[in-house]
Parts: sequence; C-alpha cells; structure tokens
Amino acid sequence: MKEIVIISGKGGTGKTSFSSSFAYLEGKNAVVCDCDVDAANMHLLLGANFKQKNDFLSGEVAVIEPTTCTNCGDCFDVCRFDAISKNDDFHIVDKISCEGCNYCYQICPHQAISMQIQKAGDIFISDIKNNSKMVHAKLGFAAENSGKLVAKVKTEAKILALKEDRNFVITDGSPGIGCPVISSLSGASLVVLVTEVSVSGFHDLKRVYELVKSFNYSCVCIINKYDLNHNILKEMEDFLSNEKIEVIAKIPYDETFTKAMSVAKPIVEFDKDSNISQAITKSWDIIKKRIEK
Repeated sequence: MKEIVIISGKGGTGKTSFSSSFAYLEGKNAVVCDCDVDAANMHLLLGANFKQKNDFLSGEVAVIEPTTCTNCGDCFDVCRFDAISKNDDFHIVDKISCEGCNYCYQICPHQAISMQIQKAGDIFISDIKNNSKMVHAKLGFAAENSGKLVAKVKTEAKILALKEDRNFVITDGSPGIGCPVISSLSGASLVVLVTEVSVSGFHDLKRVYELVKSFNYSCVCIINKYDLNHNILKEMEDFLSNEKIEVIAKIPYDETFTKAMSVAKPIVEFDKDSNISQAITKSWDIIKKRIEK
C-alpha cells in the first residue's frame, strides 16, 4: 500500500481540486484521506455520506465544581490565559480560553478543580463516488491539537486501506508548513507539491519544499495557472530544476475549475474530455509509475 500526499505552501493553489481528481480517477482502488481538518471541503467534491462518526478526544480543560469552590480566588490569580472569571459565589472557567495547563488544578486549596478530557472534533468514514471510501474530520470550534487529529485521520485511513486491500491512500494535506502539514507528511511514499504562478505561490513553494526536504521525502510538482506570469514561471522552473524536482504537469488558468467546484464535482468528472482533465489523468499515471519504481 502506497500513500501519495498532496500539499501546498498556501491555500488556493488547487490542491484539493487535484487531490479529488486523483481520487476520482483511481476509484475503489484507493482510500481517500482529507487532512485539511481546519477547513475540510474535499467531501463536497466526492459526495461523502458521513456514514460513520466518532468523537476525537484530545487535550484537557479545567472544570470548577461550584459546590466545593469557596471563591478564594487563588485560581483566578494564577491563570495567565484569562480563562477564569469571578461569580458571586464561585469561579467559572471559559473552556475556549483554557489552555489545560493544570496550574489552577495544582494550587486549588480545596480540590474544587478537576481536569477533564475534552472533545476536540469529529472523525468520519464515508462512502464516496466510484465505490471508494474516505476518512475525514472536522476540528471543533477553537479546538487545539489539529496535528494530532491529522495523525488520527491518517492512521484510520491506512488501517482501512490494509483491511480492504486497497493499493493507495490519497491524502489531501493541510496548506502551509505548520504541525498539521508535518503530520500530513508522515509515512508518505511520494509528495506532490501543488503551486501557482504568483509571488506568494513561489515563496510558499520554497518554504514547503524545505519542509519536505528536511524529512527526505521524494516529491514531484504540479504548476497550476502557469500562464499568469511568465517571469515568475521561469524563476520557478529554474528553482525546481536546480532542486531536481520533476514537474509532472503545467496547468493553465481555466474557469472550468470554478465551474466544476460550483456543482461539487472533480474537474475530471465534470469535463472528462477537456485538455485539463487529460493533463491531470496523465499526471496521475506519472505519479503511479514513479512510486512503483
């Protein structure tokens, strides 16, 4: 079982459009994994049915028992996150502001504070188009530990792929270079860098490549909207060539992407015979040949 991770240094490059297209092309031979847990949207393009749902528990939050609290104020004095406020008869913890540091719990003279594991999000396993399955998640409002949630999503996807004897896990990684991206990369057989021809796109391509390079992962690149700026394209191609990164596709700017998204379809489903769909299909064939070497 091989895992292909598609990432980008910034949002808006087309990463999810390519990921969903690869998933659609491979069909039931792949388990799909959406690691963009902060702003998941791949399920919209692949028709996920949210068949199975499980709580993701992570991190702790302080809880004050009002019948035990004497309103002494010790916890209020030591909290550096402004998570504790005074009431007439007892103190109250704001769950969103609480960082779970345990300090208030440690110093409470009356043992009125307990630390409770909190629900940080939901994990879903869905049936999707082409008789395949998808593991995805939603991080809770103001919740932390998105890196841990990504790791859990990836683990569940790999278990499912092995259980159902699928050849691939296709992972739509988080944008950027933070903890969720690092977690998305874990165990990748091949990393696909998706970039766009803009100043910010080139800047973030270099940043995310440095991250991939630090973990010694093999990678290829897709340049999206390559015809927007020929000067930046030349700089980008020179950079990729110097780093020996293969460019497997150069996709022009095309409003067909937007039209496909507006009807919640991968572009290879929306317009199968277009030049863009053929280029994406060819790039997926290259990816499979690359990881089979």
